[in-house]
Amino acid sequence: MSRERKRPRRFNGATKRELWRRWKAGETLDAIGRALSVERPAVWYQLQVAGGVEPKHRCRSAAALSLDDREEISRGLAAGDSLNCIARRIRRYTSTISREVARNGGKSKYRAADADKQAFKRAQRPKLCKLATSKRLRQVVSYKLHHNWSPQQIAGWLRRRFSGDPKMQISHETIYRTLFVQARGALKKELQSHLRTRRAMRRPQAQSTREPRRSQIPDAVSISERPAEVEDRAIPGHWEGDLLAGTGFSYIATLVERQTRFVMLLKLDNKETATVVAALKKQVAKLPAELKRSLTWDRGLEMVAHRDFTVATDVEVYFCDPSSPWQRGSNENTNGLLRQYFPKGKADLRDYSQAELNKVARELNERPRHTLDFRSPAEALQAVLQ
Repeated sequence: MSRERKRPRRFNGATKRELWRRWKAGETLDAIGRALSVERPAVWYQLQVAGGVEPKHRCRSAAALSLDDREEISRGLAAGDSLNCIARRIRRYTSTISREVARNGGKSKYRAADADKQAFKRAQRPKLCKLATSKRLRQVVSYKLHHNWSPQQIAGWLRRRFSGDPKMQISHETIYRTLFVQARGALKKELQSHLRTRRAMRRPQAQSTREPRRSQIPDAVSISERPAEVEDRAIPGHWEGDLLAGTGFSYIATLVERQTRFVMLLKLDNKETATVVAALKKQVAKLPAELKRSLTWDRGLEMVAHRDFTVATDVEVYFCDPSSPWQRGSNENTNGLLRQYFPKGKADLRDYSQAELNKVARELNERPRHTLDFRSPAEALQAVLQ
């Protein structure tokens, strides 16, 4: 009977690079562990220490002392050579040699290998990031995080708001790195709680393997029959809709305007078709004529009475293909944003009034969006209606 091969506990440079490659490709911890022949906790530790963000590859500066230089220093000291003589031999300043020897035990205790190892460790010390050195920038970023803006939204808004001031601009990757790697203790937990996912480290995007439900809706008009103006978002007034589920069989209806990404949330007593259609008819009746053109919905049975809705509002309803939630991409993305306010499996949506839902929608509509060149949906809608 063959004995199981003992798995290595340490990561070398090659296995670390492979780990990050697989992590960014969306592989699970177990799959990475099997591929690298390491235990799952070891994979988790490597990722968690870095906050799920791959550290930059480190290389020595050409100006730094090399191991060969340090060995020459060690031989010179053993031979009783002066620091000035050693400096000339390796073409360095005498002050450089003096500092090197002093910080590594002095002339009698200097060892080349130990000195080289310590120099590499000192170079690994984390440098202060831009948020740590700029109080004003840090306050702005913290304020926006507390208002549930994503790092990408913050970075894009800063580029627009402070276009002539580089000191008030920062990349979203730097914000993520600060949150997941450099922040500590209560501050780290507080700031991460305002991220959409609330995870302890950043994860790469992965495709969902969940199969959407299938249903039969009489007289359903396929999304393939939508006019071209809907697909290219050239004209406002085309909406995407769906139900967002909470605990205890509670639901709200979500509507997103395709061109401006403007969001509306509707309180529902239940998901029966009469209830959903009545709420939609009431909300759409409040819209100006130029915003009442079409509605794209998934295959949910709550819209089985879609013809009643169209007759009452003159808004045609189109249905996505089965297993194709990406055909309502704006709405799917918005539902993901809403989970920041209504966590899946925790929020009973019956506890929220319409006024509270309007407040959430207003917050989303006032956030800058990358797809709108970091304008907010409210700004985009206002421009359309002028």
